[in-house]
Amino acid sequence: MKELAIKAFDDSAEIKRRFARDHADRIVQVAQLIGGAFQAGHKVLLFGNGGSSTDAAHIAAEFVGRYKRERAPLPAIALATDIAAITCIASDYGFEELFARQVRAHGQRGDVAIAISTSGNSPNVLKGVEAAKALGLTTIAWTGGTGGKLAGMVDYAFVVPSTLTARIQESHITLGHVLCELIEDHVLANPA
Repeated sequence: MKELAIKAFDDSAEIKRRFARDHADRIVQVAQLIGGAFQAGHKVLLFGNGGSSTDAAHIAAEFVGRYKRERAPLPAIALATDIAAITCIASDYGFEELFARQVRAHGQRGDVAIAISTSGNSPNVLKGVEAAKALGLTTIAWTGGTGGKLAGMVDYAFVVPSTLTARIQESHITLGHVLCELIEDHVLANPA
């Protein structure tokens, strides 16, 4: 069992190294983009299902609270945390409308939408991106494997080179933390 544990950590680390090498320029570009959106008074909307919904909530909390440095709160909303909205929308409009309806309620041109789906094919996430694009939000995907339909729909796609959900999610949360760190540094170093 010890060998299996070590192998799991080694596999996770190698996938993250490959992901970082493949996406380093895009990570910096997106960090600057999101930092600029915050400076201009815009917000970030994050959404996904299951573990991806908790990743969205985690990163939204890092922006609103703080990541590493004391600073003003940054406006970010995770769209799968309001149980009343979730059950209302799912009951009245269907689960596929869960994120699209909230994006239309909260999103404005200049905001950023981060859609998280390990498969890239979650129907409600895809509809959320469609709504975001229609409103003029910048769209970002965190996905894995081939990227699914999601990777081709967004302005900036981050595709983890793995088909294992656990490895994809481990890379997603690391990506979120790295973006938080870069954005904090960018926003603090370049006040509006």
